[in-house]
Amino acid sequence: MDGGNQSGVSKFLLLGISESPEDQRVLFWMFLSMYLVTVVGNVLIILAISSDSRLHTPMYFFLANLSFTDLIFVTNTIPKMLVNLQSQNKTISYAGCLTQLYFLVSLVALDNLILATMAYDRYVAICRPLHYTTAMSPGLCMLLLILCWVLSVIYGLIHTILMTRVTFCGSRKIYYIFCEMYVLLRLACSNTQINHMVLIITGCFIFFTPLGFMIMSYVRIVRAIFRIPSANGKYKAFSTCASHLAVVSLFYGTLGMVYLQPLQTYSMKDSVATVMYAVVTPMMNPFIYSLRNKDMHGALGRLLLGKAFQRLM
Repeated sequence: MDGGNQSGVSKFLLLGISESPEDQRVLFWMFLSMYLVTVVGNVLIILAISSDSRLHTPMYFFLANLSFTDLIFVTNTIPKMLVNLQSQNKTISYAGCLTQLYFLVSLVALDNLILATMAYDRYVAICRPLHYTTAMSPGLCMLLLILCWVLSVIYGLIHTILMTRVTFCGSRKIYYIFCEMYVLLRLACSNTQINHMVLIITGCFIFFTPLGFMIMSYVRIVRAIFRIPSANGKYKAFSTCASHLAVVSLFYGTLGMVYLQPLQTYSMKDSVATVMYAVVTPMMNPFIYSLRNKDMHGALGRLLLGKAFQRLM
């Protein structure tokens, strides 16, 4: 590592949140529980939507893909973290670190783009209900999803390729639960100005543009809801958006805690905020979308209980 370039880097040390053995035992069981809840919750969402023809609509199509994205996201980081918490060997190879970084960056971007697409779906459903079937046709939904994936893959490749040009020297210790971009840039001994500049430019495009689109969509949605004459109609219209709004708030709130700060002031002590967006958000999404959703309740009941649930209904 000393004085060498990136080709000489063989491994990093993922030290996690705490080096205390007692803390690591507690963290292991906590993260294992959260990981299992996340996997089970998102798998159930995907199975319920795919098995129930009543949920074969654009809204649930994008929800299933959001759950799939969250499933890959946590699997990219948490299993390695659990191994490190139980092992004395906390190393991760240079290639493994960049692979983890690529999927992390790509999937966060994909989450964001799918949420923006879901906002457009709600806008069309409430503001243009007579055109909903044609405006959100299966072909268009698939095209939008492919576009989300393509943009996310390109975004991840740009930052991963730029990271391969960074020279690392000195400390190999990463006081984080995974290989995160800001942390790696802090370990660099070469000029990272290009990385930082590209991060700002692409970040504004891939995150703030969809966020602005979502804000504009919801401004129009709120206006349309206020024009609904009956209180019951207003409640039904808003209830279809409430879960999405909660997920968007959680996603941007936790992400902003980590990334809305200059690279120079970024601290290794931001691990708690990182855990929020990397672990807690994917775990909470299935609960948020199924908590007050009668369609999801019914689909999950039919999936888990089958005919017994149908007799109860």
